[in-house]
Amino acid sequence: QVQLVESGGGLVQPGGSLRLSCAASGFIFRTYHMSWFRQVSGKEREWVASIENYGIGTSHVDSVKGRFFISRDNVKNMVYLQMNSLKPEDTAVYYCGAVKTWSDRRTLENYDYWGLGTQVTVSS
Repeated sequence: QVQLVESGGGLVQPGGSLRLSCAASGFIFRTYHMSWFRQVSGKEREWVASIENYGIGTSHVDSVKGRFFISRDNVKNMVYLQMNSLKPEDTAVYYCGAVKTWSDRRTLENYDYWGLGTQVTVSS
């Protein structure tokens, strides 16, 4: 049974940091590229960052470059998103997803697996 389980969300003040985690099971983790997306209620799910299956390459949406950093551990089957200098506009539910083809990473419909998400709220 495939599972992606996100954790680490919460309430944080502007300028603060959070580290999101996503635990994967039920599929061959190292064969998938992994991504984080986020979604605000009433809006489309937005791509945030991706990491290649062996962790060599990463890419991030411009709005988070220099603040967010994606990483993975293929021994523990985990993917992480370190979020620094958080802003109120980063408030969203954050989801991790698994995709087979690197060039497909920004498109929701190409993903094979999704987690249920973790809420991040940035507010004073």
